[in-house]
Amino acid sequence: QVQLVESGGGLVQAGGSLRLSCAASGHTASRYGMGWFRQIPGKEREFVATISWAGGSTHYANTVKGRFTISRDNAKNTVYLQMNSLKPEDTAVYYCAATSRVGGGTMSYEYDYWGQGTQVAVSS
Repeated sequence: QVQLVESGGGLVQAGGSLRLSCAASGHTASRYGMGWFRQIPGKEREFVATISWAGGSTHYANTVKGRFTISRDNAKNTVYLQMNSLKPEDTAVYYCAATSRVGGGTMSYEYDYWGQGTQVAVSS
């Protein structure tokens, strides 16, 4: 079992930055590929970014490429999502997820564990 707790969401103006954190607990949390997804009410959960278990491989959705950076610190069992140049369309609930696929994944069905989500709101 892996437990995930997100933090760092909030309200920010367009062009601003936020850093989300995801603290993982569990016996082998550091051996999981990790991902960030986001969801707006009434819409499907959307892939944002993923990172391999060792952190050497990352992949981003085209909508956030060049603005968001995913990273991880396995010593702290924590994954981060640095979000820069935020836009109003980035407003969503952001979820952290863990997958047994050590390379990570871009599809929600590939993930085994999910956090409770943290709200990000970007004002224009």
